[in-house]
Amino acid sequence: MEAAKEAGTHRPAYDTAPAFVAHWVVKTARRDEMITWYRVVFGARVVHEGRQVTFLSWDHEHHRLALVTVPSVLRYLFPLARLRRKLYGIDHLAVQFTSLERLITTYERLKRAGIRPVWSINHGPTTSLYYEDPDGIRLEFQVDNFPTAEATAAFFAGEEFAANPIGTEFDPDYLLERLRRGDDPAELLQPGAGTPPGTTPRANRRAITWKTL
Repeated sequence: MEAAKEAGTHRPAYDTAPAFVAHWVVKTARRDEMITWYRVVFGARVVHEGRQVTFLSWDHEHHRLALVTVPSVLRYLFPLARLRRKLYGIDHLAVQFTSLERLITTYERLKRAGIRPVWSINHGPTTSLYYEDPDGIRLEFQVDNFPTAEATAAFFAGEEFAANPIGTEFDPDYLLERLRRGDDPAELLQPGAGTPPGTTPRANRRAITWKTL
């Protein structure tokens, strides 16, 4: 009898990989700013707020983010700490959206709240918006450009991805405009679909600058 398969995957349930990422923990001297940001961005709710640790969640999980409060003086002792990810260690966390419409309307909502992405790029396999929280932790908001994992794997193995593994930048306002006028969402997932007429986007290594790094 075939082994039971883990939900949403093609691997056996007894595989050595964990089921999912449950939460992450951040030591911060900006607790109030972080709580406000995640409330706006993810609709987070505080499930516990203590003197030193605050737990936040935005779905069924008991907590998705824990904030460990550290003395505010550390902000001044380590003024360049938020730039560390540009050079070493974990670069970013990625969260998945189920459709381009949800991704782009989230962009629209956050823009109204004064929160803008630091990078907007179609990587080929995903269309992605990168945001940074008050501590400089980078989050990639992404939607898959292909309908199946098999199609994505085929793209990774192809010549187009080999020639441009970074992707092509896009203008999220223009992509929103096209979405609003009724253009096919599948077409909008194509590289170049978010490029306004008469402009040339950065692509591949040219898309990597100090801001986007």
